[in-house]
Amino acid sequence: METEPDADRADELATLARTVREGVGRLNWRMRFEAGAPAPGPAVLAVLSRLYRGGTHTPGELAEAERIHPQSLTRILASLAERELITRTPDPADGRRSLIDLTPAGLRELRQYSIARETWLAAALERTLSPTEQELLRLAAGLLARIADS
Repeated sequence: METEPDADRADELATLARTVREGVGRLNWRMRFEAGAPAPGPAVLAVLSRLYRGGTHTPGELAEAERIHPQSLTRILASLAERELITRTPDPADGRRSLIDLTPAGLRELRQYSIARETWLAAALERTLSPTEQELLRLAAGLLARIADS
């Protein structure tokens, strides 16, 4: 008995999803290891990155955008504010809310961590992949970003 084309396609997609997840996970683990210094947690990096890319956010916007529980985000923001990596100011349009911004110290911390990871990754790409494979990876990286943003 032959399998249905839809079932074959679902199996292919499940295998692709597993392969991508494993590859991205292993690469992420390796970049954290190669960065040397203790890495900020993924949620902390997500918040700092979101503020860098998107500018000022309310806590609610950050929680929704990064899919972080508000209670967890409260602890993260308190820690970041204590270390002066973010500022919290009252929202002039709604005094019950606060506005969160990245400080120059927060940007430095984010960049230092990113540079260490990117330096290792660039060297690994150069020694491991051909120019054609590097171009394929450039295309795949754009696709991964699209999937993450969907």
